[in-house]
Amino acid sequence: MNLEHRHEPDAIAARLAEGTKPNYLRDWVYGGIDGAVTTFAIVAGVVGAALSANIVIILGLANLIADGISMAAGNYSATKTEHDELERARAMEKRHIAIDPDGEREEIRQIFMAKGFEGETLERAVDAITADRERWISTMITEELGLSENIRSPTAAATATFAAFIACGAVPLVPYFVFEPSTANPVALAMTATVFFIIGSMKSRWSLQRWWVSGLETLTIGCGAAAIAFGIGYALRGFGAG
Repeated sequence: MNLEHRHEPDAIAARLAEGTKPNYLRDWVYGGIDGAVTTFAIVAGVVGAALSANIVIILGLANLIADGISMAAGNYSATKTEHDELERARAMEKRHIAIDPDGEREEIRQIFMAKGFEGETLERAVDAITADRERWISTMITEELGLSENIRSPTAAATATFAAFIACGAVPLVPYFVFEPSTANPVALAMTATVFFIIGSMKSRWSLQRWWVSGLETLTIGCGAAAIAFGIGYALRGFGAG
């Protein structure tokens, strides 16, 4: 069986020296799914209402830009909140250590006691951790508060989300620039379904699902949203006419 990385001492040392790096693929998947779903849902709704191809393009582009910016701004704010929370926690632990170091040492002691450390081994671990102020603070942040210090950049996360939203969200619109509506409709459906499946397959990286199961799951969700939009558009066909 192939493992994800090597376990020779030099390989382990090199990998640990690199440290952990934020992964922005999740932001890309998040933006890509939302872009494809919302844009195709609008296209399906307009087609269901039997409106012109120009309306498809106008509404699709308006949604693509406005919702893409909204998604990016939301992801930026959410990721920035994680940074703010981490800085607040760091300042709090720094203050606690300065004011009540004995109490904070006891917290470290009890944290590692719960992990199975005891006796002299426990005391050595407490001494080693509390000997360095930054290591002490980091340990309290991760072990007591359950926060991660490996946080994505808000700007990079927002950029990844926006780029994916535009790239994937534009797919349902492309056929309407090239073909007549009668041809553009099935082509847009096929192209968007392919995007749904590809994004879902990528999403399987964070789960134990097989890639094709994850792809079919996302395809089903996307097509379901489009079907609902199409049904609403069809039901409202001709509404307000005359």
